[in-house]
Amino acid sequence: MSRLPPSIFNDVVGPVMRGPSSSHCAAALRIGLLARDLMNGIIEQVLVEFDTAGSLATTHLSHGSDMGLWGGLLGWDATCEELPQSAKALSAAGIVAEVRIGAYGDLHPNTYRLTLRNAKETHTLTAISTGGGMIEVIAIDDLSVSILGDRCETLLFLDVDDAEGLAAIAAHCPAGQSAIKRNAARCMVQISGGDPACREWLDLPGKLTERLTIRTLNPVVPVLSRSGMALPFLSCREMLDYNRNASLPLWALAACYESARGGISEAEVFEKMRGIARVMRGAIDKGVAGTDYDDRILGWQSGSFRALMEQGALLDGGMLNAIILAVTATMECKSAMGVVVAAPTAGSCGVLPGACLAAADFMGKGEDDAVRALLAAGMIGVFIAEHATFSAEVGGCQAECGSASGMAAAGLVTLAGGGVEQAISAASMALQASFGMVCDPVANRVEAPCLGKNVLAAANALSSANMGLANFDALIPLDEVIAAMDQVGKSLPHELRCTALGGLSVTATSRAIEGRLRRQ
Repeated sequence: MSRLPPSIFNDVVGPVMRGPSSSHCAAALRIGLLARDLMNGIIEQVLVEFDTAGSLATTHLSHGSDMGLWGGLLGWDATCEELPQSAKALSAAGIVAEVRIGAYGDLHPNTYRLTLRNAKETHTLTAISTGGGMIEVIAIDDLSVSILGDRCETLLFLDVDDAEGLAAIAAHCPAGQSAIKRNAARCMVQISGGDPACREWLDLPGKLTERLTIRTLNPVVPVLSRSGMALPFLSCREMLDYNRNASLPLWALAACYESARGGISEAEVFEKMRGIARVMRGAIDKGVAGTDYDDRILGWQSGSFRALMEQGALLDGGMLNAIILAVTATMECKSAMGVVVAAPTAGSCGVLPGACLAAADFMGKGEDDAVRALLAAGMIGVFIAEHATFSAEVGGCQAECGSASGMAAAGLVTLAGGGVEQAISAASMALQASFGMVCDPVANRVEAPCLGKNVLAAANALSSANMGLANFDALIPLDEVIAAMDQVGKSLPHELRCTALGGLSVTATSRAIEGRLRRQ
């Protein structure tokens, strides 16, 4: 898999989306958008194939993969209100879709194999969901590629025997931006980056363009990549070395990093995170106000929690109870197909806003303080994204709720005025306490025990933040903890990594609930 330096807004705190799972629904939608571009927006048939040994074979329907993929093929945005009805809309658009499960030997558990047809052409596209909504297209028409959706990709298809055409294209392509892909049946030139509307190389000699099929795959992530990126650091150790003379708080280091990564000013980074914070706030408010959705297993519970908390009928948890309310409300908004922020995933979307925004309110802090906390959390997430994974299919729930807990711990320390070392220590302790957390969704839905694990992760973040502020010794440096977490996650049995084949997923009650939902 190709790796680019993580972006806080691409890989860590985002995408803004609807649906139960970012690695299933949001990623699938992005794959669908790229597939739509490959077909120039004209699709009559699509065959989707999932490997029997992967996660998608058992979860593609209940976790929203089909819903997201159909939405992408229709050209919809991840926040589209009609996304839950994408299957009906696809059929109404005259697109015939088929899903097959087979033994394909795919190496990644989240592999999508698409065969797309219209009256004039057929293309195949193979892509993987890498966690948190991020994707990689790894093959087009059986030609190996690496397309991450972070830049404009122009594909030129020509006859495999057209040596004259290939030579002319090579002579006009931008230096260092093109790659020739070929096999016995197909030849393709891939050109990465830039604006296709103003490409001088499109003015090719003679009638060559008449012999070409030209397709432009547009970016699907908010922060684009570019050549010549110079990042200040990519590990916690490198960040601490960088900060020896700068003496910046963690949130400012995050702004510095994302400014370099995204090519925008630090002030723009701050305002972009403010927008994210407001989406998070909206999800909490919607959840508390009340949600209703037929296809879910947990109803509206945050309202009764708030009422009992205000009546003093609960055990006195102080800030923790406020956090539990916000976590629960966010998860209920997600389960009702409301708009949430995957932070770092939809399955763990309650942890970061629940902890940081509720704590900010409880402490009487303002929006700017909450934004700083979220930026600090995002910096920890960058290190996890770079050196481990957010994908439960690869690393279990420790990759989702565990990561969110470490991020939130650093955010809470920042909110309380703690220093960089204290925030890092808190993140290290929170991650250490999350090792081995399995992903075993009840009834194959991203609701339970996801809700409880989100609450657990937020409580762990609060405890770890206080230990960090009290200068507890985390013992193991954060970089080493992240590496160990990655190793532990990959050691978990396949059945406990979001496949619904082990743990609570296979209990009699879970199976009974799943059967009832299928009959609805």
